[in-house]
This record gives sequence, C-alpha cells and structure tokens, in this order.
Amino acid sequence: MADIEGMFNQIYVTPDHRDVLRFLWWKEHDQKNEVVTYRMTSHLFGGVWSPSAASFALRKCASDHAHLYDADTVSTVERNFYVDDCLKSSDSPQQAIQLAAQLTDLLRQGGFHLTKWTSNSAEVLKSIPEQEHAKRSPSLDLDRDPCMERALGVLWDIKGDCFTFSVNVKDKPNTKRGMLSTISSVYDPLGLVGPFILRGKALFQSLCRMKLGWDEPIPSEIAEQWGRWLDDLPRLCKLQIPRCLRPTVYTVPSVTMQLHHFSDASELGYGAVSYLRLVSHDNIYCNIIMSKNRLAPVKTTTIPRLELAAAVVAVQLDQKINQSFELPLLDSVFWTDSTIVLHYTRNEDKRYQTFVANRISQIREVSEASQWKYVCTEDNPADDVSRGLSAEELGSKERWYKGPAFLWQKEEFWPLQPELGNLPPEAEVKKSSQTYTISSKVTTNSAVDCFIQKYSSWYKLKRAIALILRAKDILLKKTKTKLCASITLNDLKRAESSIIDYVQRSQITKQLKDDNLRKLAPVRLGDGLLRVGGRLTHAPIPEAAKHPVILPQKHHVSELIIWHFHKLTGHSGAERVLSEIRQSFWIVRGRSTVKRVLAQCIPCKRHRAPVSTQYMADLPADRVTPSQPPFTSVGVDYFGPINIKRGRSEVKRYGCLFTCLTTRAIHLEVAHSLDTDSFINALQRFMARRGTPRLIRSDNGSNFVGAHHELQKALDEWNQQRIEEHLLQRETQWKFNPPAASHMGGVWERQIRTVRSILMGLTGQQTLDDEGLMTLFCIIEKIVNGRPLTKLSEDPRDGQPLTPNDLLLLRPECSLPPGHFVKQDLYRRRWRQVQYLADVFWARWIKEYLPSLQQRQKWTYHSRNYQVGDLVLVLHESTPRSQWPLGLVIDVNVGADGLVRSVQVKTETGIYTRPIHKLCLLEGYMDK
Repeated sequence: MADIEGMFNQIYVTPDHRDVLRFLWWKEHDQKNEVVTYRMTSHLFGGVWSPSAASFALRKCASDHAHLYDADTVSTVERNFYVDDCLKSSDSPQQAIQLAAQLTDLLRQGGFHLTKWTSNSAEVLKSIPEQEHAKRSPSLDLDRDPCMERALGVLWDIKGDCFTFSVNVKDKPNTKRGMLSTISSVYDPLGLVGPFILRGKALFQSLCRMKLGWDEPIPSEIAEQWGRWLDDLPRLCKLQIPRCLRPTVYTVPSVTMQLHHFSDASELGYGAVSYLRLVSHDNIYCNIIMSKNRLAPVKTTTIPRLELAAAVVAVQLDQKINQSFELPLLDSVFWTDSTIVLHYTRNEDKRYQTFVANRISQIREVSEASQWKYVCTEDNPADDVSRGLSAEELGSKERWYKGPAFLWQKEEFWPLQPELGNLPPEAEVKKSSQTYTISSKVTTNSAVDCFIQKYSSWYKLKRAIALILRAKDILLKKTKTKLCASITLNDLKRAESSIIDYVQRSQITKQLKDDNLRKLAPVRLGDGLLRVGGRLTHAPIPEAAKHPVILPQKHHVSELIIWHFHKLTGHSGAERVLSEIRQSFWIVRGRSTVKRVLAQCIPCKRHRAPVSTQYMADLPADRVTPSQPPFTSVGVDYFGPINIKRGRSEVKRYGCLFTCLTTRAIHLEVAHSLDTDSFINALQRFMARRGTPRLIRSDNGSNFVGAHHELQKALDEWNQQRIEEHLLQRETQWKFNPPAASHMGGVWERQIRTVRSILMGLTGQQTLDDEGLMTLFCIIEKIVNGRPLTKLSEDPRDGQPLTPNDLLLLRPECSLPPGHFVKQDLYRRRWRQVQYLADVFWARWIKEYLPSLQQRQKWTYHSRNYQVGDLVLVLHESTPRSQWPLGLVIDVNVGADGLVRSVQVKTETGIYTRPIHKLCLLEGYMDK
C-alpha cells in the first residue's frame, strides 16, 4: 500500500515543457489576427475534475514508459490506484519488493513521489526507506508492534492481516435524523456486517411507515429496540475477517476457482452473499467475498417477487466481482431456496408480467439456467442477509464467513436437486393472447362504433359528439367559440343529426330492400336523414311524429334512446315507452326491441321481479321410514309467548313442540325463556319421557344452534365419564334448515297452528298459572295426538281412522324383542298383543297414510338453478321492497336431485345463507 505525496496540482507534461508549470495560465498573442488566447496549464486542487485528472496523469505516465518495466508494474498503475492510494497483493515478499521498487521508479519518471508505504510483511518494509513508511506503520517486528491502517476507508489489521471495524458511538438524539446518522457511520462497502446493519435499517424503515418527522421523538417500543441495537454496535470491533482470499497453498496453476452466490428474501429484506471456492487436489478452501442486501419496499409486495429481486442482486454481484477479479475463475454457481425462481430461470415458453419479465431478462443476460441450483433454507447463508443478525450472532456464525459446510466438500456431496414439476399457481404468467377470425360477412367495429359503445346515456353521447364537432370547427377556423364554452341546444341537435346519419349510413342504407323497411316508405327530407314516408302526411301532428327518423333494430344508439325514454317516463311499460319514442324515432321492429331492452332494467326488476321457487324436493328418509319407535326422528320449534300469573304479576312462558316426523305425534313442554339453558332443560324432559331421538330437525334459531353446541360438549363429557353404554350408542344428529326457510319446517309449523287454535279455544280470556299451563299442555297434547291421520270412512265396515295415539298408548317401557307375530298372539301374552297392534299400526300407516304424501301440492315445475355470480334481491318481510338489499351469489348448495334450493349470498353487511324462496333473481351470471 502506497500514497502519492501531496496530491499534485499540475497535469502531467513532458520534461521539455516543465518551465511552463510555474504559470497558471499561458498567454498567446496572435499578431496577425490580433487575438489573445489563454490556455490553462494547471489544475486547482479540490475540483470535481481532480480525481479524473489524477487517474489520467498516472495512466499516461505508465503507458509512456511501459517498455521499460514489467507488465505487472504497468498493470498495477492502471488497475490498483484509487486516486492517490495504491493497494496491491503479491504472492511472495520477493515479488512485492520488486514491484515496489519498479513502481517507485516508474512514477518518478512522471514527477510523482510514492510515500506512506505499509505492508504486512517485515521483509517488504525493510526494503523501503523508513522515512517513506506510513506514520502509523508498524516497526519491523510486527509481532511486537501491531498496527491498524485504513485501506480505502476499511480498517486493516496489519498484524492479523484481516479486516475489522472501529466503532465510536456518538450521542445522537432518538429521532429519525439521529438514527440515520448512526447507521450511516458504519462504513461497510463489502457488506461484511450487512446482516447486522439490516436490523438498524429495518427500525428506521418502521419510522418511515409511521410517517414520523425527522426530528420527532420515536415511539417507546422502537426506542427500546434501537437502544439494544446501539448497545450491540461496539461488538463489531471484535470481528476479524481474513483479508486474503487465496492462501499460499492455493497459488499453484492447478487450482480451480469458483464463485458461489446465495440469494434469499423475507418480509424484512432481500439480498445475496458471494463466496470464492478454491480446489487444489483434495484441498478445498472457501471464504466470503462480499454481500449486498436491501430492505423490502415499504409498499407490501409478495415473497416470490422479493426472491426474484434477490436473484437479481446475486447476478449483479457476479458481474462486479468478475470485473474486479484478476484471478482465473472457472464459473459461477447461483443458489436459491425459492423453487419459483428456478421455474423462472428455466422457463422457455411462458410469458410473464412486466415486473417478473424485466428481472428474468437481467438474470438471463448474465447466467444460464444450468447455473442455478436449489439449497434448503437451513444451508443458505443468504438467510442471514434477508433476516438480519445481532453482532454476537454474526461473530459466532462460521457459516457466514466460510460459507455452508457442503462447499467444503466434493461436488458429489452437494444438495440434491428436486424435481420442479409444474409451474406453481403464484407464478405471474401473462395471459396468452388469443386470435379470433371473423367471417367475411361480418364487419369489424370502426373507431366511431367503439367510441359510441363507451357511453350508457343518450344525452352524454350527444354532448361528447357536440364537443368533438366544436373542436373540428375550431381547427377548420369555422367558429370563434371556445371549446370550454357551454353546450347549446343547437349543438345537441347537430350532434344528434350526426350520430343518426352515421348509424343510418352504416346499417340502414344496406337494408333498404328489407320488407320491414319497404313498409315504411323511406324518404329523405331537408336534413338528409332517412325518415318514415308513411300515410300521415295530412295528420295534424308535429312533423317529427309524421316522419320519424328510422333507426336499426340492433344498434347501441337505439338502445340508448330506449333507455332515455324509459327513464323519462318513470320506468313505464313497453307500450308507453314505444309510443314516446315514435314521436321522433322509428325503430325497426320496435316493440320486440323495446321489450328486450326493458327486460334488462335493474330498477324495474327490483320492483317487479318475482320471488324464486324450485321444484318441490322429495321427502327425506326420516319422514317415510316405518317401523321405528315414535319420536325416533323429531322436529322441534317454539311458539308463544303465553302470559301466566305469578303472584300479583304476569310473566311470559313459551311452548316447545316436539313432533315425530313419522307418526306426526306431538309432545309439548313449557319453556320459561328462549335462551339455550331453558331449551336444554325442555329437551332433557322430553328425552326422559320419550326416549333419545336419533335425529332432530329445527329452524336455524340462535337457541337451537346454541343447544346443539352445548349438547355436543355435554356428549363429549358423557363419553369421557363412561356412562351407560346404550346412551353412548344413541348420539343425536342435529340438522338445521337454512335461515328464514320456514317452508322447510312445515311438518312442525302446521302442528303449531293446530296447538294455537286449541289453546285459544280452551283458555279464552283466562290467565293461567304455571301448574294450569302444564296441565293444559298435556290436554292439548292428548287432543292433537288423537286426530286422524287418514280419511274418516263413512262405510261402517271400515275401521277407525289411524291416529298417533294408536301407537303412543301401546308403547311399552322396555324395548321389544325381535320376532314375527301372527293374529293368534292377540290372545296370548300382553307384550305380544302390544307388538301385534304396533304391527297393525305400521301396516295401515304404509297403506293408508304414506300414499297421501305422494302428491306435490305446489312448486311442480323445474326452475333455473341459481349460479355463482347471480345478482339477487334479498327478501326482508319487515321492510319495504325498495329497501331490500342487493346480493351476489357466491356459493350454491346442490341437492341430491341436482337442484339448488339454498345459496350463500354476499351483501354489503356480510355473507348469509338463504333459501331461494327468499330471493328475487335480478340478473343471471350467464345472462350478462
């Protein structure tokens, strides 16, 4: 390492003109032309041009005397001088001594004096006069007199021949300005402590996200983290990074050298780190060269994008190292733990989005797909670059400075490369362009048609065309009206005529031989537009109504006019709209066209769309399966409230109705409230008297939902406590109808109406107490269970009609043994008699009652199935139709018969499950 004494001011000149250097300016006088010329002969120190002038002078000196010195000496001047500093490494002290001598002599030829020499070799320093040594240069005994020297700002420990850091933490205010000043004070151009600096930068970025001012105090939480980072900063002084990348044993020509670049990204940042790998026979050596990291952008981006950006940093490092290195490198290997980056680099046929495509092009310019390899995160040292490390972790991690362990092994022990397979879904593939062909009979839309299609209002279209026509007149200097002036009525009429003229020329004139047009007897009047000739010439009506302008059936302008008059008439029907249109325009096949357009009017649909229905579904198995004990499958619902006396006050009670889905028998319980606990108590009383049901159906009330969760939790506890085995085997399945789908619970809704009518008939205006209400419920239960399920026959030879009590009153307390029973069992044991009567009940139930369920009383036609994307109106009985919310179908529930009877609807307040009978279809997704 050497320095040019005193940083010269003069530019390099030959010895012939050295007398000129004592003048700052050289004056020339041309007597013939009487012109005085001043030429600059010196450069001022400190100008922006000084470094480039210095470099030019040194290189000029080397090129002029290159024939007198070794090529290594000349190359040192051209490549190893940085303004006035020279840094050079040699393989041996002898080479360094020879180089120093020739370098001194070469630059002396140009008037440059090399001084401030220092070296890590005592032998080299001994060969240089002591007065030429650097002031902080060690004595000839390096082991006894260590020294630190700055080499281009990096601290060089001459004794240990390693790079280190000198940290002097100054007291800075806890503000953004103070943080940035402290972070920038750590000079680390090679990124040797990049993981540590990243954590400080991340804290600074968090303040930027908060949009904190430069001199505002930082929040306490970040101040605490910043304090820990500052306490950790002096530990960088203990770090020692070897300066030499190639030890002496690896200087033989047979050594192969490789660059290995590792890249990684995280939510905090991304970057890459590079290593030099040397192989000499069986000896392998690896050392860090440099690293570079960046913080993730403040604007959130995806991890695959950050991984790709880290790969770009890796190839940039490869370019810089290859430009600076004089060593014969074999090749470069790039490692990443992101498979999507490997997909990107190996792609040959896919086209990606702009962000990805630009970075892939940068990567492919420098590297080949075969150079990219996969490494797991645990073996990737770039993981430290992207996530950061403390100073203590940085000093203890040998992987950071020496590279991963597999780089110190032979290539056959490197990580196995996985099969990539198909491109992952998060890859940003650009949609491939599609080409369509059109028939020769179909004309493509012109620019005017495309312009017209962009407007959804007849008035706005006329206004836009009026502005265009005004701009045309201004360019042709036909008017002095300013473009920003107000639009007049004449402007709108002129624009209307221009639009209609264009539409007629593009479509109507080609169809003059059409029968629908011939009936109108088309004529052209003064304005040149094609109008209806007709038979009303002498009628006392306006001229526009006598000869309305002809418009085509299928054109966007015709639709705009229809929408215009539809809104003017307050969303009237097709006939009223058509009559208003024909006062000025005549649309071919106008009635069908108006009906087609008005059928798409959403406001009209909101007020007139019918509520949806669907073909009535088949009855579930629990409604039509015989031979099960009563209340095996149950429907449950609440009714009330019922006011009762309690002391001098009145309180509310509710009825809880359980109905057998098969026998239609009912069971009534009194519920003191509508909460979950009250319902569980009622359910437990029901199960204690009627047995545990296998299936319970109910509406989606909050008390039933809550009971379901409570029972499930209680059932789990029963299983843990190992209660009686037969209870564990009778787990109850609970099925909820969709919310607001009362028609799906008709089997219990009908029974509630019956109970209500009997309740009103028995109580009248009386107010009962709790005991009277429970007694009354038992009486009502007996009355309802005695109702006939089948038709009462007038023939005396027929038996009595079938009732639920026929089975309920014969049900024994214990379960019956299996077996086949005959008529003679009627006179044997009692249990055989009961079983026989039960068999008679089910036989009659199958023959007399079950066929009555065969017919569908309504909803006998199949309707269109709802689809995802349909626009609907959600029915609310308690609000006017104009206030019903709009919804979008996001999911459908398809039944076993392939029909949709409930859907999930997204509204502005949330996502709900609703039956289609509570929806009005406004616009089908496939119809848009």
